[in-house]
Amino acid sequence: MRRHGFDVKVIEMEDLEPAKRMFGVDHDLASCHTAGVGGYVIEGHVPAREVKRLLEEKPAARGLAVPGMPVGSPGMEQGGGNDPYSVILFTGESREVYARY
Repeated sequence: MRRHGFDVKVIEMEDLEPAKRMFGVDHDLASCHTAGVGGYVIEGHVPAREVKRLLEEKPAARGLAVPGMPVGSPGMEQGGGNDPYSVILFTGESREVYARY
């Protein structure tokens, strides 16, 4: 994210559940990273271009999520190959595919 112009502050936590609850991330959307930016939550390995798009469009949403850790997503490029994955735009009540990779 730093390479894409984001100012990143890392807070190491043994248990991410309190942060996920605070941001309203449901278990099925969970991944290994949880971040806040511009009033939104970013869960998992979301591509920087989708975060920038979110911040430009400013939809009425809680945030974006890439559940799990799909191979080929940002930070998961090693190991060869790419798994198809979706970036999910979510609110407390609904979800929609924001982008497909």
